[in-house]
Amino acid sequence: QVQLVESGGGLVQAGGSLRLSCAASGRTFSRFSMGWFRQAPGKEREFVAAISRSDGRTAYGDSVKGRFTISRGNAKNTVYLQMNSLKPEDTAVYYCAAVSGDLGRTRHEYDYWGQGTQVTVSS
Repeated sequence: QVQLVESGGGLVQAGGSLRLSCAASGRTFSRFSMGWFRQAPGKEREFVAAISRSDGRTAYGDSVKGRFTISRGNAKNTVYLQMNSLKPEDTAVYYCAAVSGDLGRTRHEYDYWGQGTQVTVSS
């Protein structure tokens, strides 16, 4: 079992930046690949970014590529999402997820989820 707690969401103006954090507890963090997803009202949960458990490979959704960066600090059992050049369409609840395998791009590949943190980007 892994418990995930997101933090760092908030209200920001378009063009601004935020850094989300996801603290993991319960199992060996380094055994899990980690992902970020987001869900806006009335929309499907969307893949944002992922980072592998072993070699640090990363993957990004097309809508955030070049603006967002995922990283992990295994010593702190934490995964981060640095979000730059934010746009109003980035407004959503952002979820952290974990899988005991290679990184994935779909929500169905992940075994554990956090409660989410709201990000609101004003125009």
